Amino acid sequence: MATDRYNAAEAEARWQKIWDERGIFATPNPPARKGAPGDKPKYYVLEMFPYPSGRIHMGHVRNYTMGDVVARVKRAMGFAVLHPMGWDAFGMPAENAAIERKVHPKAWTYQNIAAMKAQLKSMGLSLDWSREIATCDPAYYQHQQKMFLDFLRAGLVERRQSKVNWDPVDQTVLANEQVIDGRGWRSGALVEQRELTQWFFKITAFAQELLDALDTLDRWPEKVRLMQKNWIGRSEGLLVRFALDPATAPNRESELEVFTTRPDTLFGAKFMAIAPDHALAAAAAKKNPELAAFIEECRRRGTSQAEIDTAEKMGFDTGIRALHPFDPNWKLPVYVANFILMEYGTGAIFGCPAHDQRDLDFVNKYGLGNTPVVCPPGQDPNTFVITDIAYDGDGRMINSRFLDGMSIEQAKEEVARRLERETRGNRPVAQRQVNYRLRDWGISRQRYWGCPIPIIHCTACGVVPVPEEDLPVTLPEDVTFDRPGNPLDRHPTWKHVKCPQCGAPATRETDTMDTFVDSSWYFERFTDPWIATAPTDRPIVDAWMPVDQYIGGIEHAILHLLYSRFFTRAMKATGHVGLDEPFAGLFTQGMVVHETYRTANGEWAAPAEVKVETDGDSRRATLIASGEPVEIGPIEKMSKSRRNTVDPDEIIETYGADVARLFMLSDSPPERDVEWTERGVQGASRFVQRLWRQINQAAVISESAAAARPSDFGAAAWKLRKATHRLLAKVSDEIEKLHFNVAVACIYELCSALGEAIGDIDAPEQMTPDFAWAVRETADILVQLFHPMMPHLAEECWAALGHPALVAQAPWPEIERDLLIEDTLTLPVQINGKKRADVTVARDAQKAEIESAVLALDAVRKALDGKPPKKVIIVPQRIVNVVA
Repeated sequence: MATDRYNAAEAEARWQKIWDERGIFATPNPPARKGAPGDKPKYYVLEMFPYPSGRIHMGHVRNYTMGDVVARVKRAMGFAVLHPMGWDAFGMPAENAAIERKVHPKAWTYQNIAAMKAQLKSMGLSLDWSREIATCDPAYYQHQQKMFLDFLRAGLVERRQSKVNWDPVDQTVLANEQVIDGRGWRSGALVEQRELTQWFFKITAFAQELLDALDTLDRWPEKVRLMQKNWIGRSEGLLVRFALDPATAPNRESELEVFTTRPDTLFGAKFMAIAPDHALAAAAAKKNPELAAFIEECRRRGTSQAEIDTAEKMGFDTGIRALHPFDPNWKLPVYVANFILMEYGTGAIFGCPAHDQRDLDFVNKYGLGNTPVVCPPGQDPNTFVITDIAYDGDGRMINSRFLDGMSIEQAKEEVARRLERETRGNRPVAQRQVNYRLRDWGISRQRYWGCPIPIIHCTACGVVPVPEEDLPVTLPEDVTFDRPGNPLDRHPTWKHVKCPQCGAPATRETDTMDTFVDSSWYFERFTDPWIATAPTDRPIVDAWMPVDQYIGGIEHAILHLLYSRFFTRAMKATGHVGLDEPFAGLFTQGMVVHETYRTANGEWAAPAEVKVETDGDSRRATLIASGEPVEIGPIEKMSKSRRNTVDPDEIIETYGADVARLFMLSDSPPERDVEWTERGVQGASRFVQRLWRQINQAAVISESAAAARPSDFGAAAWKLRKATHRLLAKVSDEIEKLHFNVAVACIYELCSALGEAIGDIDAPEQMTPDFAWAVRETADILVQLFHPMMPHLAEECWAALGHPALVAQAPWPEIERDLLIEDTLTLPVQINGKKRADVTVARDAQKAEIESAVLALDAVRKALDGKPPKKVIIVPQRIVNVVA
């Protein structure tokens, strides 16, 4: 029997070859394509597919290992498991590589896919590679173009003018988050505001449905559901038409519409504020150069919500005055403010500074004052004032004329009732309205490496969809990246076509789709990636979907997941799927972090370049090459910029894939960050070797075990079997809950129990047939339990135990429930109502036996001080209470 050290390098390559040759992880669809995936219940486990950047990182190792554990366990439990892999392959990095390295985006992408696929295969993941897709493959994106046209016909796509952030150097549109201090994140150029014609998916058509359905996603983290709820941002309020003083309006405009969720605070209004892009601001700026300059400065600043929230609140008094809806003699100054966005509400607000911190900061800066209109409970309305901190809590109305004394809700209702009855120009002054923060999804991107939008522009016919028989519209490969801008726009021939309707010269749409579109339906395509005539095969996709367990980073909590939820609904509306929600279960894993190292000149050093020594409680680091001292910095997310990354290839080469997998699962709860340490990896490596030795030792003992189960078991065998089945039940339960670190701890415990049981045998005659049978059972179960985490080691151990088949194809062990019943029971003991001790008794002990054991406890004897108890109350199998 082999007892040498486990050779990971040799074993892992060998078992991966066997799995691949036998195709054991491929999950074929039913040949007749009738729907259900065979007789087995289905289980679809999926990790968010990677962008092919060229190398996997330790975050990938953690993410894909978690999914692989679930896939292997479910497969062993008898499920038909779908566990595919693909590539989110379009995107800007490929174009950047084309510019910087003079390599075509397609070549760069496919080189990276090949490299990363080899890395993923070295991890021993149980993936169905026969379903592999790349979103840059025309065989994939032709179906995306088909669905774009379907959505267009269904009214879920529209083309309209939209203000965008334009980088004049990179000549592309930037998201709000890509504008930093008014400059493009990549080029550093001052960003311009431009009106461009853009394509939009009408996600707002599903706003309420997307919001309501969050309550049904009970296997999603509450944090993610809350983030999506806030992003959708449903708010109920009042749309109020504020009349304008015609003498102050630039073009004698008559009114300013404001949506507010707090109409109860109207009597606390001190100013109006409009967005720099508001039509009224533009009209005023034409007559005021200083205002025009202020607006231009606002446009150059960042436009993301985070930047606006943290930026200094600035405004410019336009000179326009608005009339209070309940008092025409009360005039409110209208400011252009840098913290108001056209994308929210009507692009205008009234400011009630006493009860909104942003508004309070603004009026304190410009000396506009504040009037409290909500008095907190217990405060004297006559003395209640606001200075630096706004009050946004509950209370009663004050300083509000006819609203005084009302609750906030009563005041909201009364304001709405009065203003709805009042009319101006045959329209009510106000009307109730539901607004959403969610905006339609702009998908137009001015770049080459993306899915072409299948539209042709004809001067006579207008916007013309590409005929479906002409799909896919493929990208031309003879493009250049020698200057900024979209290569498709300047291609000499690609964009020039004939109009499908009239035959006249026309041009293709040169914008490509946002890469979020590519990742919004790939999970549906995985169900049948071979079908060439449609995006999905309805019976197949409806049988496999939804994804039972989706695993990925919290950074995708909003956009990717929300877009995917919308896209599935749009696919349902156009007949491509039969469900609404794509992901039944969602798990967001923590990041992989590592301490950082910095040299005296401020340069970052990689962990592989640093030697860390420990002396008692102190640690010091030096560069391996020079011995130069290195500062040990904080623990941070692994990143190339900090150089605190660890190459998975180096870890696999040094320790083996199973060690990397085990460490990722064992060192921290999966939803929390895990710190990568050399000490932790070495500990995982030692445990792998310990398991190998333990199983080989058990294999020798197992040779003397009878094939048939013994009719009776002695004490030693009984004890081992009870521990084995208890931990089998525990591991099964913890993996179901995705508590991988707890499951690994149970495997450590079972390994120790097996070692202790064998170690307790002092003489050959104690090695009875029943004990040998129990050892074999425990060894088998132990290997099956760690197989999902360490599959290569498990196969090697399974073979050592004499099994001719693969453990990857073995069924999950059956739990013998009668072995889970404990022989003893531990009961808490209270003295005069306070817990003072515990007592352990036989499960079937009589009350007299329990009372005797309790009265013998030191804590009880001390409390009684030699006196008999007044009463001993025993609640069977629950608690004992001694009344002294």
